[in-house]
Order: sequence, then C-alpha cells, then structure tokens
Amino acid sequence: MRDHGSTAHSFRTDKDQVGMTGTRGAWFPYGPLALLGTWTVTRVLLLLFVFKVYVFPGPDVTSDVFVIYQGWYEVLRDGTFPLDDVTWQYPPAAALAILSPALLPTLGYAQAFFVLACVADLVVFALLFYAGLRPGKSLRGAWVWAVGVPLLGPTVYARYDVMVTAVAVAALLAGARHPRIMGMLTGFGALVKVWPVLLLVGAVRRRAWVAAVVTAAVIAAVFGLAMPGAFSFLTFQRDRGTEVESLGSLVFHVARGHGWDGQVLLNYGSVEFLGPYVDVVSTAALVLTGLAFGWLLLWRLRVRRFLPHTLADAAFVAVLMFTTTSRVISPQYMVWLVGLAAVCLCFRRSGMTLPVVLVLAACFVTVLEFPVWFSHVVGSDLLGVSLLFARNGLLVIATVLAALELWRSTVSDPAPRVPPQAARTQESLASS
Repeated sequence: MRDHGSTAHSFRTDKDQVGMTGTRGAWFPYGPLALLGTWTVTRVLLLLFVFKVYVFPGPDVTSDVFVIYQGWYEVLRDGTFPLDDVTWQYPPAAALAILSPALLPTLGYAQAFFVLACVADLVVFALLFYAGLRPGKSLRGAWVWAVGVPLLGPTVYARYDVMVTAVAVAALLAGARHPRIMGMLTGFGALVKVWPVLLLVGAVRRRAWVAAVVTAAVIAAVFGLAMPGAFSFLTFQRDRGTEVESLGSLVFHVARGHGWDGQVLLNYGSVEFLGPYVDVVSTAALVLTGLAFGWLLLWRLRVRRFLPHTLADAAFVAVLMFTTTSRVISPQYMVWLVGLAAVCLCFRRSGMTLPVVLVLAACFVTVLEFPVWFSHVVGSDLLGVSLLFARNGLLVIATVLAALELWRSTVSDPAPRVPPQAARTQESLASS
C-alpha cells in the first residue's frame, strides 16, 4: 500500500504516478509539466481558431454563437424563453449558459462566450489534475482531457457543452466524499442539459438522490414561475427526426445510393433526414435507448459490489449508451464522453482504459466528419459514409466493452454482494 502522507499532494514523479508502469492501461510517459504544457499549447490553438486568427477547415463552427446563441441572448435577457424558435431544445437552466457572456461586458458576445468556454475547460482540467495527485488516483484522467478536447477541434469552444461537462466532472469527483454536493451539482446539470442525470446511475447514497431531486425541483420551479416557456423544449425535442451523424442515419446514407426518395434538410436546428421510413428509424433509436435503460436497471439490481471507481464507470457507461443510441450524435456530445472518460481514468484500478481509447479515436474521426469533411457526410458519398461508419462503429464497440467491463467488475466477480450501507462505507474509505 502506498504511503498516504503529505507527499500525496506534491508533484510526485514516481513511475506509477506519471503513468510509466505499474497500473492497468498505463500510458502518457510524461510528468505534470508536460501535462500542463500540452493543455496550454492546445488551448491556445483552439482560441486562435475560434477568434479566426487561423481558419479551421470546413464550415464555420462558430456561427452558432454569433447567430443562434446571440439571438437567444437578446430574447432571454428580456425575461422570456424563445417560444417561437424550435431550435431552442434545452432545459430552462441552459439560459444561464447563454446569458453568461454578460459577465464579460467589455467583450463582444461571441468573444466573451469563447473565453468562458475556455475557463470551463480550465476548471475541468484543474479538477482532474488535483484529483490525479490524490492517493489511489492517477494523472491519466487529466491527460485524457488535455488530449481529448483538442481532438474535437474548435467546436468545443463554440458550444456550451463544455460548461455542462465541467458541472458533471465536479459532481462525479465529489462523489463518495460529498454525496449532497454531487446531488446538487447533478440536479443543476440536469436542468442545463438533461444528460447529467445519468451520473446517478451508480450512486448508492440516498443523500445524493434527494439532493439532486430537490435542487432540480427548486430550479425548475423558479424558472417556471419567472420566465414563460421554460418547458417548451420538451415538445421541440419530441418532434426531432434522425440527424445525419447518428447511428440510425447510416441506414439512409446507404439507402440514398439505392434510390431512397428522401431529403437532407436543416430541421430543428440540425441537418436531418426527412422522408419515407425516417419515423421508423427514429422509433427504433428510441427502442434502443429504452433497452439501454433496461440494461442499466438490471445492472443496478444485480450489482454485487461497489468499487471506488464504480460511480464514474457507471456514469460513463450510461452516457455512452444513451449517446450511441440517440437520434442525434452531434460533435459536441463527444465532450461529455471525454469528460466522464477522464474521471474514470483518474482511478488507477478502473478497467475502462480500452473504451476510453476508443472514445478518443472516435473524437479524432468526429473532427474529420465535422467540420472538415461535413459536405461529404451531407452528400452521403464514400468518404462521408466511411467516416460515419468508423466514428459510430468505434462508439458502439466502446459501449459494448465498457458495459461488459462494468458488469465484470461489479456483478460477475465471485466476491459476495455488498449491502448498500457497506458500499457507502467502502466508498468513504476509498476517497479519504
């Protein structure tokens, strides 16, 4: 057992800490200074791209901020939601992210948004870096974030998903030591972009669930009473079709080459397939999502023990499942997966290394299909379809492997079932 003394919080350079040897899936044979340098250099490049000092290939990914976000900002600051805009498909607390550039009044709206997105990125990195220096943890998680984000290109700073991911990462890292804080952050995150509610899949402490429900209810009530149209997003989400980058879209990409009579149009704020059988494929995606939920429920009923990394691993698996089976797999969704993958690998004994590597590979393919060669995706030509098969195939494989690993480490192991109270004690000891 490692010494848990005062040196745990210093810049340790032993091989096990920096990832040279001795841990499952050890990689990145460099120390903290190289990690800090990597984050700094790559983020400067991202800022140069979004500020148009250099032009990133493909369509302009910042247009959403200049046009859509800024348009929403003008409506939201008048005290109402964009009731007549079907592209507003977000829970009410998303208004806080859209309004956040008001914190930097000396900058233009878009410039302030880019800066705040970078700040959120830095917050995630700092949390992972600090966590990696604690006993039983690893800097692998910080490396995953430092490398994974730039693989997605400037899209990361041109969407508010990085801000939501910061909330989710903070919630997971609070985890066992501060269940109420985790619950509050999860409840808040769910009212910003829904998916953080999946962080509770592996939570065994009732305090986390109660705090999440109370926080979400209070925030929802405040927005519901203060601003008209707080829950209009539910109808807009229901009416969405099959987006051209989703798993189900592969059916139509192939069918277009065999006479399928449909169209690719900008619909509900994204490029979607419209035409015969689209509703069938969209329904199939919802069925797959339902099956994923059923598997997660079965896992919770069958789980035999909760390990220190189970909370993060379960959240990673849940979000992987719901992302992969979604009718929409926008590039910014990958930011969620990188953040949760990074938290998993903060734990030295997490078995999620291979799924995480596959997610990072999927991030690289994602930036190629959007924005670099998005015209090929929209045109359903060989290059575009190949990129989608590669990216979505990597996500499917990562999802299956991650689910199998979660089951193996918590259900199939011959160790006796750990009661919830014992599991909570185990979590506390592991995180102290």
